[in-house]
Amino acid sequence: MLIGEVAARSGISARMLRHYDSIGLVSPTGRTLGGYRQYSDEDVRRLFHVEGLRSLGLSLQDVADVLGDLSFSPAAMVEELVVRTRDRIAREEELLRRLGRVQASDPAAWSDVLRTVELVRGLDVGDPSARQRFALSLTGDAASLAEAALNEPDPHVAGALDWALARTGDGAVPALAAALDSVDAGRRHRALAALVKIGSPQALAVLGEASGHSDPLVRGRIALARGARGEADTVPVLVTLVVEGRDDVDAADVLTALASHHGRADAIAAAIAAELPGATGPARRRLAGALAEIPGRRARATLTGLLDDPDAGVAHTATFLLRRRAAGPD
Repeated sequence: MLIGEVAARSGISARMLRHYDSIGLVSPTGRTLGGYRQYSDEDVRRLFHVEGLRSLGLSLQDVADVLGDLSFSPAAMVEELVVRTRDRIAREEELLRRLGRVQASDPAAWSDVLRTVELVRGLDVGDPSARQRFALSLTGDAASLAEAALNEPDPHVAGALDWALARTGDGAVPALAAALDSVDAGRRHRALAALVKIGSPQALAVLGEASGHSDPLVRGRIALARGARGEADTVPVLVTLVVEGRDDVDAADVLTALASHHGRADAIAAAIAAELPGATGPARRRLAGALAEIPGRRARATLTGLLDDPDAGVAHTATFLLRRRAAGPD
């Protein structure tokens, strides 16, 4: 598949795909007869592996380290066994909580008991691919689905559960909202992913209320989700993501959409310009890159001011972008 087809089918922006390629994280290995680079099935598999790791809160450098580590050590194996044991204990504790809820509501409701047993048995198998297939078949019982999603360690299975949750409507939103304040970072991040996937007005309202969350990953991902829907108050957080290099490519995409489709071009250019003086060289390069598709004279003037930047990379980026804009309406 070519980059446009991969972007359309995966929901990952072409800008992000090009970024992955530029840093060597996911590069298309095939070639069409016309010489265009083409993603193979293995490239796409690696792409979704990367996205799954990112959904757990890993930085791109952390993802690269994980994928590049081919070493083996007994300590790592023991650590993996510890993680799996904790996951098993957590699932058993969740079974007790679910059975307690069924018992408290009506011990004669056999349909609830059977649904609970089916859910636990289906999601307790060791093979993640089998759990994923089971998750894709689930419907109804939003509360149980929410707990399953919050406790699922495998990102692919969690994604399938999020999809199942999105089909149930808003029934799971209260449980997911409560999980945003969990002391367990993994649980917080999985709740966030599920709320973004549901995307209903009620889910978006929860995200809006949590926009000042103390967890920087939660705060940033909320800004990305709300900004993608045109909410302009997310601009400061999005610019901060660019400065810090966390989800910076996604943040630049959202800033471009806010500027182009929601009339925020000058405000965004001003926010980026305000961050430039105190930013490091790499951060200034990212900020300059974020101006690439921001229309208007303010963005052009900000890039012009970077032509003599002491960091050669910043100056080169500004020069390239200004040449590309030369034929435009600015």
